[in-house]
Amino acid sequence: MRTRRVLWNALGITATAVLVGVAAVNASGATAGVDPRAKLTIMAPAAPGGGWDLASRESQQVLRSTSVVNNVQVVNVPGAGGTIGLGQFTQLGDDPTNLMMTGTVMEGAITVNASAATLGDTTPIARLAEDYIVFIVPANSPFQDLDDFIQAWRADPHGQAVGGGGIGGTDHLLTGLTAQAAGIDPGEVNYVSYAGGGEVLTALLSNTVAVGVSGYNDFSDQIEAGRLRALAVSAEEPVPGIDTPTFIEQGVDVNLPNWRGLVAPPGITDAQRDELVAIIEEMAATPEWSEVMERNRWRDALLTGSDFADFIEQDQARVNAIIEELGL
Repeated sequence: MRTRRVLWNALGITATAVLVGVAAVNASGATAGVDPRAKLTIMAPAAPGGGWDLASRESQQVLRSTSVVNNVQVVNVPGAGGTIGLGQFTQLGDDPTNLMMTGTVMEGAITVNASAATLGDTTPIARLAEDYIVFIVPANSPFQDLDDFIQAWRADPHGQAVGGGGIGGTDHLLTGLTAQAAGIDPGEVNYVSYAGGGEVLTALLSNTVAVGVSGYNDFSDQIEAGRLRALAVSAEEPVPGIDTPTFIEQGVDVNLPNWRGLVAPPGITDAQRDELVAIIEEMAATPEWSEVMERNRWRDALLTGSDFADFIEQDQARVNAIIEELGL
């Protein structure tokens, strides 16, 4: 699948990642040995405004407001589908006061970018939820539904630029799977990668791309304001609260859930891991977290500890198989 990036954007991502990464390492050193119930840092390995950032900040708010953790900070380390953040995170040392948000996007990026660090180098804590991805267009787009876009896409695959998150992430995979299901060679698709949903939105509204691909919540405000129109959602079945047909309902046999979860650095003790699991389970049991799930239209997918570790191993293999099939 062909890709292109804006040079200044890439340079900006690198600079931000270095600066934030240094801050994260310094924070780690300053909090070494501190009880995670007293102070916790969550790394969102993406730019502000995207799905990982949203999940991190929603978790921060609930952990604080319910006093499960006294002080929670969020740091952003964008770039390369989360693998820049992953590389930095695995170097933080065995400090149980650090967590990183992760998910399907990172699994794909690890493989496509041949990342030296993998999720196997972290300590799995909890899968939190699943959400879904949408194909989106500006309100004045000529594409009224998914079929309109696919007809134009078939006629000129490279001429219809599709903007989404990092290479190998869920946005990229969904684009490739949809192209394949529609009889379009994924290698002919003009996919433009961005650091997060906020940048995808900017590209879409400036007509840099014809279609945007990202999590529904990255676009929900604009959809409700009438500035954007969702063409399809990547769920297997209709999602309560999302008035958008699925790909399957529109004759394109594609569905791709996007899970979000938390991991800790490698090397922490079993007792420290169990304490972090207990913290997240307490958060997930609160009415405040239930409100977060409903507000963001997420599906509860809580899975912790060793069960979550097994899931990551299996899901990484599934994503790798999709990447191989698409020839990415």
